[in-house]
Amino acid sequence: MAETRTAGTTRTNAGPGRLLIAVYLLFAIAATSRAGLQIITRFDEAPLAYLLSALAALVYIVAAVGLARAGHAGRRVALACCLVELVGVVGVGAFSVVRTDLFPDETVWSGFGSGYGYIPLVLPVLGLAWLWFTRPRV
Repeated sequence: MAETRTAGTTRTNAGPGRLLIAVYLLFAIAATSRAGLQIITRFDEAPLAYLLSALAALVYIVAAVGLARAGHAGRRVALACCLVELVGVVGVGAFSVVRTDLFPDETVWSGFGSGYGYIPLVLPVLGLAWLWFTRPRV
């Protein structure tokens, strides 16, 4: 089934979009693995932190799928995920600085993603920029 595209648009899963999808998949695997291990072995130590890591993992998975689909629905899903991710990393980052007692262990988004080289802070901005760059033009 061919996708109807307007002149001047790029598919979200082409060119640099492939690298973006790969980074989202890498973070999905990393966050899922880390959150899963933390929840299974030490959930009582920092339940909020570990559940937020699991949420981040879910957002990364859905964002990667949305970007990979490249259709109208995929774009909307990816846009929603990038916005949730940006609000999450800024909100959780700020909250983790103010309430360090609730974050005795790092999450993907705590400290604005410092444990992951601040990539979680930059990634949604890159995702939103890519979605803007590849938007359908009339």
